Amino acid sequence: MKQLFDDLSYKSSKLVTNTYSTSFALAVGMLAPSIRKDIHSIYGFVRFADEIVDSFHGYDKNLLLNQFELEYYNGMTNGISLNPIINSFQHTVKKYNIDDELVNAFLTSMRMDLHKTEYATTDEYKAYIYGSADVVGLMCLKVFVNGNEEKYNELKDAAMRLGSAFQKVNFLRDLKQDVDELSRAYFPGVNLKSLTQENKLQIINEIKVDFDAAYKGIVRLPAEARFGVYTAFIYYKKLLLKLEQTHHSEIIKKRIRVSNPVKLGLLAQSFVRLKLNLL
Repeated sequence: MKQLFDDLSYKSSKLVTNTYSTSFALAVGMLAPSIRKDIHSIYGFVRFADEIVDSFHGYDKNLLLNQFELEYYNGMTNGISLNPIINSFQHTVKKYNIDDELVNAFLTSMRMDLHKTEYATTDEYKAYIYGSADVVGLMCLKVFVNGNEEKYNELKDAAMRLGSAFQKVNFLRDLKQDVDELSRAYFPGVNLKSLTQENKLQIINEIKVDFDAAYKGIVRLPAEARFGVYTAFIYYKKLLLKLEQTHHSEIIKKRIRVSNPVKLGLLAQSFVRLKLNLL
């Protein structure tokens, strides 16, 4: 029975989410049950593409990414893919009418990671972030507003700013891996091997502006999504605070993390704020 395979596909995407990101999985768990599986499917798809370009060393990454993209479009055409991650994602894309431009922009940025190691201009930097992060925020927003185009257009900019903020925090958090293992430099005009305090604070201030703009959209999200998105928001703001408090010379040496007890505390904090209508 096809439904059994589709159910398995969504469960596979949930397993990918839980395995690769406990923080994101925690935030998704705060969404309404009716939309969790679709957010899992989006995460599963983008995570697999990201793993191809970041982790599958020793394999033909270009070939793997091409096959992944071809399998997605075949799944869209046929209405089924034997790759359960792609199968669940194509269902979500069709269910919420997610624009192909968003998927294509994401895959374009992933393909840039196969050959591009430095983003020398602000335009290049913004283009990469749009494809790697902003469009993911827009895919999720399509699910959150459940087909309400007026609401989607109203919240579109805030969703993109949140995606940008998350991605820039990830860039700072993963600086050691990006520089040492992947030889990538995303921030234009910054020598990441000799990151200065001034450089760090400039990047952090840029992220804070994104967070401020994103928050204005979070408070206007439908109730089904607001708690989960706010949970992710305060987790990343806490991570940014840790990065701000960490000496610039340490960021290049180790990956900065937020402990699990602190994550649970942030969850409790966001729940209280929600119940007291303080968002």
